[in-house]
Amino acid sequence: MNKPQMKDGMKVRQSRFPVSLFFVLLGVLLLMSGIHIGLVVLMNTYSLPIWVQTAVPIAYWAAAAFGLTCYTKWRMKKSYDEPMQILADATAQVAQGDFSVYIPPYHTADKLDYLDVMLSDFDKMVAELGSIETLKTDFFSNVSHEIKTPLAIIQNNAELLDMEYSDTDKEKIRIQAILQATHRLNGLITNMLKLNKLEKQTIKPMPQRYDLCAQLCECALSFETQWEKKNIDFEADVEDRVLIYADEDLMELVWNNLISNAIKFTKPGGRIRLKERTEPDHIRVEISDSGCGMDEDTVRHIFDKFYQGDTSHSTEGNGLGLALVRRILELTEASIHVESILGKGSVFTVSIPVIRGVKTDE
Repeated sequence: MNKPQMKDGMKVRQSRFPVSLFFVLLGVLLLMSGIHIGLVVLMNTYSLPIWVQTAVPIAYWAAAAFGLTCYTKWRMKKSYDEPMQILADATAQVAQGDFSVYIPPYHTADKLDYLDVMLSDFDKMVAELGSIETLKTDFFSNVSHEIKTPLAIIQNNAELLDMEYSDTDKEKIRIQAILQATHRLNGLITNMLKLNKLEKQTIKPMPQRYDLCAQLCECALSFETQWEKKNIDFEADVEDRVLIYADEDLMELVWNNLISNAIKFTKPGGRIRLKERTEPDHIRVEISDSGCGMDEDTVRHIFDKFYQGDTSHSTEGNGLGLALVRRILELTEASIHVESILGKGSVFTVSIPVIRGVKTDE
């Protein structure tokens, strides 16, 4: 027999079925047996036909069994199914990064059972995870701000030194290496600050009506030098004009990140395709490439912060771009889906919901 647990100095019940329930069920079964005997005696007294004396007990016990089964199912649902379903839903929310979940206990403090203790421990665990997440984001924010000033000084002085040497000087090569490192670090800090503000919702989207097709073309053209340098066949297939209601500056970050990733992971002589189509309920934008592709494990983690599946390109990014993309799309009530085959390329599909009342073809 299990010893009773203690919670804050109070005993915790080890069963969700009290002893009183056992005696209640026992009493009900005894009562039903007595009623059965009474029915048999009554039918014998009135000399009812044999088929009646057979059918009545069968019907009686069928009704009794049905009633007991329904009661048992209801009791199990209230005692186990509903609490477990609530716990499962809360666990799914925590897995998605929501640490504001709270599940109240089912009983008062003087009548706790093991399920109440489990829910209480779950709430404590979520609270601790939330505090750790807060500390982490605060740490990123504070460190990023502290690094920006000395980094700007290093970058400015390196740029001044770079101007003093000719292209043949060895010192210029070293200075350019410093500049390249400072640019990369500056990009990392900028993305960390943006992502931190988006997660804390200190940056609030300012939606406005604008032409998505024009924005896609402008973003693509801003990378023209890069794709021409790698001799990449860049194909754009977009409509003439589509109006959406979203934050234009934030959405520009989405397209810039996706296009730059496509160029980065596509080998020289490869192909990139930008496709946009309007559908009844949403606007779909696809950015596909013929690059190195990803395996299933990489696809599962591609939107995690600081995750880089292809380490051969780690010097060209910081693992925050796609995390930033997903957060922006979440705030825009849009979604992103990835399909990829290792060695054959990837397709990133962004679905933007059509806002009713906003015409897309004016």
